[in-house]
Order: sequence, then structure tokens, then C-alpha cells
Amino acid sequence: MTAHPPATPPRRFRLAVGLAVLAAAGAAVTVWLARDGEASSVAPPAAAVPVQVATAKREDVPVYLVGLGAVQAFNTVTVRAMVDGQLQQVLFTEGQKVKKGDLLAVIDPRPFQAALDEAKAKVEQDKANLANAQLILGRDEKLTAKQFTTVETTDTQRAMVEQLQGLLEQDQAAVDDAATQLSYTQLTAPLDGRAGIRMVDQGNIVHATDPNGLVVITQTQPISAISTLPEVELPEVQAALKAGPVALTAYTTDGATKLGDGTLTVIDNEIDQTNGTIRLKSTFPNRDETLWPGQSVLIRLLQRTERGATTVPSGAVERGPDGLFVYVVDEEDVVQPRPVEVGQIDDGRAIVTEGVSPGERVVTAGQYRLDAGVKIAATSGEDHGPPPAAEK
Repeated sequence: MTAHPPATPPRRFRLAVGLAVLAAAGAAVTVWLARDGEASSVAPPAAAVPVQVATAKREDVPVYLVGLGAVQAFNTVTVRAMVDGQLQQVLFTEGQKVKKGDLLAVIDPRPFQAALDEAKAKVEQDKANLANAQLILGRDEKLTAKQFTTVETTDTQRAMVEQLQGLLEQDQAAVDDAATQLSYTQLTAPLDGRAGIRMVDQGNIVHATDPNGLVVITQTQPISAISTLPEVELPEVQAALKAGPVALTAYTTDGATKLGDGTLTVIDNEIDQTNGTIRLKSTFPNRDETLWPGQSVLIRLLQRTERGATTVPSGAVERGPDGLFVYVVDEEDVVQPRPVEVGQIDDGRAIVTEGVSPGERVVTAGQYRLDAGVKIAATSGEDHGPPPAAEK
């Protein structure tokens, strides 16, 4: 028998098999790509937002009323010449502290000393005349008793004695006046204080009518301040004053530096209708002279102490379209915004009257990246600012 080669598959069959293989490969690639797309479409979990948090506290908080004011010298005196003459000596240094009675300047005393000496001499002269007249009166009275002279003569002599007695009193008044004028040649400090800039130099002629005087002395220990508050706060100030001495603290106008502690002295007796404010006068010991006449200050008046108030750091309070709110952190470190009612904000603390309870955690920094339901990574931000007893 003759051997035949194996039969070759028909061409159509081979084509069909190839297409089937390609289809299977394509399906496999499609499945792989689909699974890869599904894997890439699953987003990784969002990272926690780092923020600072603090815990709401319950504490006693001083409540202040704040107003602007100006410092005034407790007393101000212009030292003036009270007699005319040449200014012989100036015995103070500009800006120095002086005590009451300190000699500040001397006006040429010679004309006034001469006037005093003349008045004293007149007194001695009239004393001698009076003594002589009294001697004559005594003789006349004896002669009248023996009827050697008339009663009229004795009465005339008695009138002369009385006239000389009156003249002697007038002379003594002239002596006192001359002594007073002489004392005016020594200009002394009328109170304790600080001398200002000298307005007259030594050697000049000064007059009692000079408008400017020699120097101005201001009393700076103690010292006063006049401040204002809106008239709506008048009842609160009156209530605080009725309860006892009202403490105040003076700061620089930027509130950064404490200048001194004092007490409220008086509420002005009327409201300024032009701006609706009340004026308050306060007194400060000013032992370190940190307060200076004419200085602008910020006055904080302790109106009351809020007992058991709920407080949070002031940085926790945000303002939104619907009002104030804070971000409260739950046990899962997830935040939710919560509206709050806030009282005083001072010294880095805010009194929350509604919306937050003591012990709850609030976000104090990093809120710009937060929204409702965001998970956070919390770090401590517990500082509320200085405690009530530790003011600046």
C-alpha cells in the first residue's frame, strides 16, 4: 500500500481556532484591566487633620468694663511771684522732685527788708509817745482829783492816749504787712511734687502780674485718671460702687503693658449728651511713677466676678454666617460645629454662657481645615491665658 501524508486541517478551521484564541486573550486582558481599574478607584482613607484642642473649664472669672482715659496730676500748682523785684536765685533743677516748703527761688529782699525795718521803727516811736501820754494822763487824773486842773484837760489827755494806742495797733499791722511782703521774696514749694520746665531765668525782673509764673509743680504720687464708659454701663458701675471699693487697672492704650492699680474715686454727676458717655475719676498710688500727667491709658474696671463660669480659650470661638460657634471634639476625635453664646472675652479666655459644657473638648487652632465630621489628630492647647489673679 502506498503511504499518504496526514491530512492538513482545512484553512477555515485554522482561522476559527485563531480567532477563538485571540478572543480568549482579549477577554483575559479586559478582566485584568477592569480589576486594576476597580483597585485604583478605591481612595485611600483621609488623613486626620492636625489641630490643637483644649478642655472647657469651670472657674471664677473677673468681669471688666474697659474705657479709654487720660492721666491727670492729683494737684497742679503754678509757682508765681507775689511781689515785684529781681529774681536773684533759682534753687531748683527742672524735673526734680520737691517737698512742700522747699525753697525754690529768691527775689531781691532788700527793698522789703527796709520797709519792714521802717515799720518796726515807727512802732517803737509810737510806743514812746504812748508811754509819755499815759504818764501825763496819770498826773492829770491826780490833779483833777485835787481840783488843781479841769476835768476837760484830763479827758483830752485820755483821748490822746487812746488815739496813740490805735496808732500803735496800726503800726503793728504795717509791720505784719511788711514782714509778709518780705516772706514773698522766698518762693517755696506749696506741695510735694515734681518741678516742670523753668519759665523765668535768674536775673530777670519778675512781677506779681506775670501770667506764666516761675514753674509748674505737679503732684504725681498719688495721681488721677479720667476715663469714660458708655452710659448704658452706668448701672453696672453704680452697683459695683455700692458693693464696696471698685478696683481698676491702668494699661497702655494697646493693652500690652500694665501701668498701675487704683480705685474708683467718683462718677461724674452728669452724662455727656454729645457722645453718650459717663466720666469716671480714679486714683492710683503711682509709687513707681509709671503713670504720667497727660498720658493716654486704657482703664479696666473690675465690675464683678463671674462665679463658676464655663470658659474656653478665646481662639476656639469662630464667627460664621449664623453667628459664633466652636468645633467640639467627640470621643472618636471627630469634630462638629456647635453654635455658642459668649460673654466676656478677655486675657485669652472666653466665657461661654450657652453651647458648651465643662469637660468638653474644643478646637483652639487649625479650624481653617475643618468641617463637620472631619477626624482630627489632637495636640494640647490648654492655655487659657493668665489666671484671674495674675494680670499683666
